[in-house]
Amino acid sequence: MNTLVNEVTQLIKDRHPMEVLSQLAARFPDEIVFSTSFGLEDQVITHLIFENNLPIRVFTLETGRLFQETYYTWNRTLERYQKNIETYFPDTGALQQLTTEKGPSSFYESVENRKECCRIRKIEPLQRALVGSACWITGIRADQSDNRLGMSNVEWDNNNGLLKVHPLYHWTLEQVKGYITANNIPYNPLHDKGFPSIGCAPCTRAVREGEDFRAGRWWWENQSKKECGLHAT
Repeated sequence: MNTLVNEVTQLIKDRHPMEVLSQLAARFPDEIVFSTSFGLEDQVITHLIFENNLPIRVFTLETGRLFQETYYTWNRTLERYQKNIETYFPDTGALQQLTTEKGPSSFYESVENRKECCRIRKIEPLQRALVGSACWITGIRADQSDNRLGMSNVEWDNNNGLLKVHPLYHWTLEQVKGYITANNIPYNPLHDKGFPSIGCAPCTRAVREGEDFRAGRWWWENQSKKECGLHAT
């Protein structure tokens, strides 16, 4: 795995995200996927894939608790590019059991309950979405959080047993916004209302001036690593 990480690191070194995606699609034919949650970074990558007809499968996780603005962005994206975005839902049985036993908002009660909800609504569907894949593309950027600053643009994902690549890892937020404006890419209107990071509606709020990028996620928890487990390695 270290050999593969080093190989791909050299393959995409100093390349524009479009070149990165093109090189990866050629390196991992029929084994490369991109996960989108319709945030700013994901919309840039979706644009690059769809506009250039790259053979990269695009999927999203429908947790059942998304903002209406996210569904709006999803629809606008489908209308703009006329391409399919595969959708993965939580397992019905697991979700029914969780809600029956703990109610619809157990995630507010403890970190353990929140992680359980994330596991059912996001992590297990993600694992299904990644089956058969060797390379997973994400929209992670270094300056999104202290935790992500310690990552690298090419990683080995131990949990899912595949390579994970972040084509926009070294881009700034200003670069992302500039690219979206220049290419008239649809984006979530919540970004204009103080939401830099957008997840499930009950678990996301706008951030205040001076707060961290991820401060609006699970804000009731006093923790520095605001991750749901999707990007744990």
